[in-house]
Amino acid sequence: MEKDSRIYVAGHRGLVGSAITCALKEKGYTNVFGRTHNELDLLDARAVHRFFLREQPEYVVLAAAHVGGIMANSKYRADFIWQNLQIQQNVIRASFMHRAKKLLFLGSTCIYPRNAPQPIPEDALLTSPLEYTNEPYAIAKIAGLKMCESYNLQYGTNYIAVMPTNLYGPGDNFNPETAHVLPAMIRKMLLAKMLHEGDIKGIRRDLAHHPIDGLTSRSDMKYIVSRFEEYGIGINSLTLWGTGTPLREFLWSLDMANACVYMLENVDFKDVRGFGSEVRNCHINIGSGREYSIAQVADMVRETVGYTGEILWDSTKPDGTPRKLCDVSKVHSLGWRHTVELEEGIPMLLKWYQGN
Repeated sequence: MEKDSRIYVAGHRGLVGSAITCALKEKGYTNVFGRTHNELDLLDARAVHRFFLREQPEYVVLAAAHVGGIMANSKYRADFIWQNLQIQQNVIRASFMHRAKKLLFLGSTCIYPRNAPQPIPEDALLTSPLEYTNEPYAIAKIAGLKMCESYNLQYGTNYIAVMPTNLYGPGDNFNPETAHVLPAMIRKMLLAKMLHEGDIKGIRRDLAHHPIDGLTSRSDMKYIVSRFEEYGIGINSLTLWGTGTPLREFLWSLDMANACVYMLENVDFKDVRGFGSEVRNCHINIGSGREYSIAQVADMVRETVGYTGEILWDSTKPDGTPRKLCDVSKVHSLGWRHTVELEEGIPMLLKWYQGN
């Protein structure tokens, strides 16, 4: 990959896409570009092909996706499978038709079975049922990695699929309904702290910067309190989903970005295809190799935020997969390791949120 190679990052404004864009530019790549949704609708196959015909990207990073936490995955199942399938097939097909030299597809470790062996190796894929709550999203991501694998085998393309663990970092979504577990927890804990301490100005300042589905800094305080209760945010307590017992692995988004740049520069399909007659599971887990219970994460967030109210757990809400830890031996063998631990990352994420 040359420093002036044309590199298209699909999803360049998202959590990972923005980090990848920055990482590429920091390494001296001068021709990195993306398009907003208004400029290019990735659900529109014709628009995607016209864009590829006009721009002729040599390298493609497919970081665009319709994402969300357990609440959103449970509620909007059709949106998650349809939109992700459509985005993937449009971008991967256009990359092939317009002869991109390399494509990097970002999936998710939710592709693995609910009861996969721990830590989860790449060859655990499709060995038993998926976790029900995010099954549509997982199926879409499995289809994406299989598209990459199949194009490589049939047409000799060089498409790499990476499966990141739970990501967090600058640019994250902090909506309490649709965000992933860590940013949602940080936002809820901050609002719970302010409500507990009677910091009305702080609540209104937060909502001025980050409105929540019709809830703004100008909303009546009684209405704000009633809406907070829908998200488990009370005056003296914060209620979180599930039991707090599931174990999760987390990865700082800038670590993920550096891993992606490393893959673009150093790893090809031939390095991961293996030597058997049946070629499968060529994707690569990207993670930290460390796990924490959700209750442990809540305690870390509580300490960082300074929340002194009570934390309650609503066991009537789903926990999701009981344990999900990546086997990162493949990516380590390829030469990459993470650098930021969760204990460092939570304060950095809080600082970013409060400054934006």
